[in-house]
Amino acid sequence: MGNLTRPRMGTVDRRAELAEIQRLFEGAPGAAPARLVTLTGVGGVGKTRVAVDAAAALQPRFRDGAWLVELSPLRQGVLLAHTIAETLPLADQTTRPMIDVLAEYLAERELLLVLDTCEHLTDACALAAEALLRVAPGLRILATSRRGLDAVGERILSIEPLPVPEDGDARAGTADAVVLLTMRAQEAVPSFTVADAERAELVRLCRRLDGLPLAIELAAARLRDLPVRELTARLDDRFAVLGDTDGVTTDAEPPWHQALRTAIGWSHQLCTPTERLLWARLSVFAGSFDAETARQVCADDHLPAQEIPAVLGSLTEKSILIWQPTGGGERYRMLDTLREYGAHWLRGIGEEDALRRRHRDHYLALARRGDAAWIGPDQFAWYDRMTAEHDNLRAALEYSLTEPGGHTALELTGSLWFFWHGCGFVKEGRHYLDQALAADTTPSPARVKALYASGQVLVYLGDLPALEERAAECTALAAHFGDTERSYAAATDLRVLTLRGDLAQAMSRAEAQLATDWREKPLTLVPLTTLIFVAHTLVASGRFEEALAWLDELSAACDQNGERSMRAWGDFFRSQAELALGRFQEAHEHARAALLVKHRLREGMGSGLALESLARSANATGRSRHAAWLLGLATQLWETLGRPQAGIPPMVAAHQACERQTREALGEDAYRRAFEAGCAVDLDTGIAHVLDPTGTLPPRRGEPR
Repeated sequence: MGNLTRPRMGTVDRRAELAEIQRLFEGAPGAAPARLVTLTGVGGVGKTRVAVDAAAALQPRFRDGAWLVELSPLRQGVLLAHTIAETLPLADQTTRPMIDVLAEYLAERELLLVLDTCEHLTDACALAAEALLRVAPGLRILATSRRGLDAVGERILSIEPLPVPEDGDARAGTADAVVLLTMRAQEAVPSFTVADAERAELVRLCRRLDGLPLAIELAAARLRDLPVRELTARLDDRFAVLGDTDGVTTDAEPPWHQALRTAIGWSHQLCTPTERLLWARLSVFAGSFDAETARQVCADDHLPAQEIPAVLGSLTEKSILIWQPTGGGERYRMLDTLREYGAHWLRGIGEEDALRRRHRDHYLALARRGDAAWIGPDQFAWYDRMTAEHDNLRAALEYSLTEPGGHTALELTGSLWFFWHGCGFVKEGRHYLDQALAADTTPSPARVKALYASGQVLVYLGDLPALEERAAECTALAAHFGDTERSYAAATDLRVLTLRGDLAQAMSRAEAQLATDWREKPLTLVPLTTLIFVAHTLVASGRFEEALAWLDELSAACDQNGERSMRAWGDFFRSQAELALGRFQEAHEHARAALLVKHRLREGMGSGLALESLARSANATGRSRHAAWLLGLATQLWETLGRPQAGIPPMVAAHQACERQTREALGEDAYRRAFEAGCAVDLDTGIAHVLDPTGTLPPRRGEPR
């Protein structure tokens, strides 16, 4: 288990460092094992790669795997726990603080957590590490940072540059720094070979770069244009010119190591003016980006849009950018050290604020398009696109919140309603919506929409007092605006009545809303959620055929518009009605259809409820062992959400009845074995088996099929 990926390109072994990390975690004779190890060192020394290699070697020792949490795109320590949770993945949907949720989740697990790039969040990382290690005895944390976290029990291992051999050393060709330079040179120039005479130049070049891996990789990229001897001579000249005067400083460390500073500065000097400008402007991105987004954010009269794809390619060839093929297309990212250098130059040319605004405006426009298109045929594509841009959405939101009044933040958080609840980020949505609503209290349609979006996430979190407060303001404000705002207020009021349990009044309100002319207008979320509410209420009241009639209308509206998420909720409630009517095969088919969509959208609550329906249909048709396995799989998922059966009383009762009947059918020992097998199988693997109509139940761990 875990999310580690091996480096795309070959690298050198850091045997001594890897052995020391292992020794620290195991404990030397007479010394207690470390539970928090921080790898420190200058930027570009290779801390991340050492950490990933160490985690991969240690992973088999941890029952629950090793997990890499990338923190460089995160700019607010307050979201650290959210970021760790999303990596695990843990999509808690309760009102508890996320650090408490993490602590409870990790308490019984044996897991290695790799917190990568902590230097800008050291206080938050130290507090989180101490809180989690205090309650989770099976947890170990490996962190990387340019400086220690100053946390209780922390052990620090300094990662030094690669060793460089002396002149004339017969083993020079096998020295790590020379091996890395040779590997990268052969990637840049496939015909590159190392003759004996040239090996001495490679050693000299590595020494000039002090064995720093990033500096070596940047220099190797220049071997497309220059032989080794000339490359070394030019670097010597640059050292003589720069000395210690061309420094770029960060808040996290003193001026960069001279060798790295020189290598980056020289790479920058050898770039064309267009490449330098794009390098600087790309520094506003958090995480990765695609070529089209780079064009829209970075292009102007000084940097023509049509030139940007070629410049991205040349920056990749020079190792300034890293090219990443993904299922959603090609993306690029920049190492932190190079991004910081670009940001330094962006400030120097006076463009930082303008580029951050352009970045923010691009993601506001993207959110608006997603808002308009979510209820439509491209839901899956929008899910993929927005989750890929999560880091950049955070950066845009945080910049918006720094503006006086926070007007744009209010519009951005409201437009992202579909991202918060449709893509599974309800707790983070609450965080940003609360901040935006507090920053801009001026009555406006944007505030009404943000209050409506806040109501959506509060329903998922089950926070009735906060929902009532938001609903009251939404209703009061909406009266001053148009039909759209009044529909938002009506939908929010309906949610309040539902959470209160006032189903009779809620049903009356819902029927009144559905009696309007919504069918003649473009489809929105409001009538769909109202239809879902009516069907749910009718099923809970035992009026199953009536519920199916309303679900037919929901399905027709969704199918006409190509919408899937709300259609899947309809399939789930249809499965509930079919179960009650004794039509178990139909119930199975609709629950499976719901799971297919909800799992694709990583919507945990919908996936969990669909698994519960599948377990009930399996139990009803005599497949008791499969039902027990499904209950175990569902329980594993509920643990990531914090509220079994979403805390819905009828669902809790149905689960308990199914569990009791399955135990009686199988006997306690057989039930426990099947249930624990469902709990133990990888969640994605288990759901893939459920969705494969030709698949068979995965074997119990340790047993033949």
